[in-house]
Amino acid sequence: MANAFENAVREFIAENFLFRADAEVTNSQSLLETGVIDSTGVLELIAFLEQTYGITVADEEIVPENLDSIDNMTRYLASKLPAAA
Repeated sequence: MANAFENAVREFIAENFLFRADAEVTNSQSLLETGVIDSTGVLELIAFLEQTYGITVADEEIVPENLDSIDNMTRYLASKLPAAA
C-alpha cells in the first residue's frame, strides 16, 4: 500500500504545485526547502490527506518529519493507517 500512498501524493503534488511540464520531485526532496510548496500548500496537502484517507492530522503532527517529502508522507500515512500499509 505504501506505493499507492506514494503515487497518490505524487499525483496531487504534480497537479497542484508543479506548473512546468518538465518539473519533477524526487521522493526524498524537501518540498518546503525547494519551494515546491509553501505554508498554504502545506494546508492544502493536509486537507488532501485528510479527505483522501479519512484521517485527522493533529497540529503536533504538522512537522517536516511527517510532511516535507514524499517519503516522509508515505511513512506518515503508513503509520496512521497501519492496516492499509
